[in-house]
Amino acid sequence: MDQGVLAESLPASLPGAVLRPAAGNAFETTVEQLATAIRLGVLRDGELLPPERVLAEQLGVSRNTLREAIAALRDSGLVTTRRGRGGGSVVTYAVPTPPRTPAVRMGPALADALDFRRIVEPGAAALAATRTLAADQRAWLQQALDEACVAVEPSHRLADSRLHLAIATVAGSPMLMEAVTRAQAALGELLGAIPVMRRNIDHSDDQHQAMVRAILAGDPEEARRVMEEHCDGTAALLRGLIG
Repeated sequence: MDQGVLAESLPASLPGAVLRPAAGNAFETTVEQLATAIRLGVLRDGELLPPERVLAEQLGVSRNTLREAIAALRDSGLVTTRRGRGGGSVVTYAVPTPPRTPAVRMGPALADALDFRRIVEPGAAALAATRTLAADQRAWLQQALDEACVAVEPSHRLADSRLHLAIATVAGSPMLMEAVTRAQAALGELLGAIPVMRRNIDHSDDQHQAMVRAILAGDPEEARRVMEEHCDGTAALLRGLIG
């Protein structure tokens, strides 16, 4: 993507849903939210972060706190900053290559993350199917699906996350959106530990198409069923490969 394209040009509902006013430890929470948005592909590789004034207001922090958070992201290699006119902080996140041997193990916390996802994501899909979606929401959901279906590694997993977050966004529940964001962040850690499998991606694409069709058709039962099947398939793959 051209580096001159601002993240503001994305549908406002997706970054707006993921990037919420910080609570408690403003600096740490700001770093966490921005890093999560980058790792989930909400803020994409090569994009400029929104203007400082806009981002600070969206996160409910001072501009000084935001600058310190961006400096931490820069030190971690998630953004680079260009000075001068037309400058700004650019996302520079490369999806890590999965190791041959998984670096994580399926302990109770990770198993709980899969259970958590199994509850919240089918609910989000079902709720989205009950909503009367505006034309731009329907077009955005279709666009997110199309991008997920044509993406290849290393960008496929980010496009996959964006689709799931788009589904949660059109469901219209901020609390549910927060839960799906947490589930996707945990899932990304697990998926990053296993090899990419073309057959699994093809199957996932088929399920994505079926769940978006159900949402656009206003069929919450089918949307829930397909998302449950999708979550179950991913969980089975992870349990088998991570152990």
